[in-house]
Amino acid sequence: MIMFLVAVSVQLLYFLIYTVAVGSHKSKPKSSTNGEPTSIIVCAFNELENLKVLIPKLLSQDYDQFEIIIVNDQSTDGTYVYLMELKTKHPQIKMVQVDHTPDHFSRKKYGLTLGVKAASHERLIFTDADCYPNDDSWISSMSNQYSDQTQIVLGASLYESKKGVLNKFIQFDTYWTAIQYLGLAIAGLPYMGVGRNLSYRKSLFLDHKGFSEHQKVIGGDDDLFVNTHANRRNTTVSLGASALTYSYPKTSWSGLWKQKIRHLSVGKFYKLKHHIILGIYSLTNLLFWVSGVGLIFAEPEIAGIGWLLRVVMIFIMFFVTSRKLGQRFSPLILPLLDIVYLFYYIAITVATVFTKKTKWS
Repeated sequence: MIMFLVAVSVQLLYFLIYTVAVGSHKSKPKSSTNGEPTSIIVCAFNELENLKVLIPKLLSQDYDQFEIIIVNDQSTDGTYVYLMELKTKHPQIKMVQVDHTPDHFSRKKYGLTLGVKAASHERLIFTDADCYPNDDSWISSMSNQYSDQTQIVLGASLYESKKGVLNKFIQFDTYWTAIQYLGLAIAGLPYMGVGRNLSYRKSLFLDHKGFSEHQKVIGGDDDLFVNTHANRRNTTVSLGASALTYSYPKTSWSGLWKQKIRHLSVGKFYKLKHHIILGIYSLTNLLFWVSGVGLIFAEPEIAGIGWLLRVVMIFIMFFVTSRKLGQRFSPLILPLLDIVYLFYYIAITVATVFTKKTKWS
C-alpha cells in the first residue's frame, strides 16, 4: 500500500507540473513583418516525393525574409534534378550536395553541419523532408519567439491522424513525448527537442563546434544537441496550431519499433539530472501498476481511487495540451493506451539496451 500511495503521489505531481507548465505558457503572437531573416534547413536522402509536398508549403510561408536550404545527401531518386529546376525559379532555395560522408562523422549530422554552414542567416529552423508545416505562419510562429537571450526554440511535431489502433497509439506516444519535453522546458528544465520542428541560432552551433561532442553517435542531432546546450535562460517554447509541423506516421508496428529504438538509443547520453528526472517517473509508473495489481485483492477501494485519480489527471493533461497545440485528441481510449504504453515502453527499453547500431534512412 505504501509503495502504491507513493507511486500515485509522484505520478500526480509529474502530471500537475506538466499540465500547469503547458497550460500557463503564452507564446509570443505570430507576426509576418519586421521578423529577422531566417534559414530553413532540411536534410534529404531519397525524399523526392516528400520534397514535392514540403517545398511548396515552405515557399508559401507568410514571412518577409527566409531561405530554404535542402541538403541532398547522396540521393538517387531524382532529387538533384528536381532541386536544380526549382532553384532557377525560386532564388531563395539553396541546395547543398553531399556525395560522401567522412568515416568519423554520423551521416545526418554531417549533412546538417554543411547545411548550417551554408545558411546566410543567424536564426535557423529545422524540419525533416517527410514533414510539413501546419499552416503558412509556421516560420513566424517559431522565429518570433526569440529574444536577446534566446538561443533555442522548441516546437511540437505531431503525426497525421489515420484510422486504426496503430495510429491511435502513435498519436498517444507523440503527445506524451511532447508533454514531457515541452512541459519540462517551460518549467525550466529543457532536456530535448525534435528535429522535425526545432530552431536555434547559427552562432550557438558554430561556437560549440556543432555536433562534436556526439559526432559518432548515429542519432541525437536534435535531442542531444538540445540536451547539451539548452538551459532555462536560453530556451523557450512555441505552442499553437501555427507552430506545428506534421509527419507521416508509420503504417506497421515493426516500422514504429525500429523508429522508436533509433530515437531512444541516444537517451543514455543525456545529462545525469535528466536521467534522474525521467527515471523517477518511469520507476513510479512501473511501481504504480505492479503494486496496484497486488492491492486490488487487499484494498480494492484504495486501488480504485488511485487509478481513478491518475486517469482523471491524464485526461486533464491531454486536454490542456491538445488545446494549447490547437489540435484535438480523442480521450476515449486514453486508459487503454496508458496500459499498453507501459508494456510497450518496457519492451522497447530492453530492446534498446541490446541494440548496437542504428542508421538514418
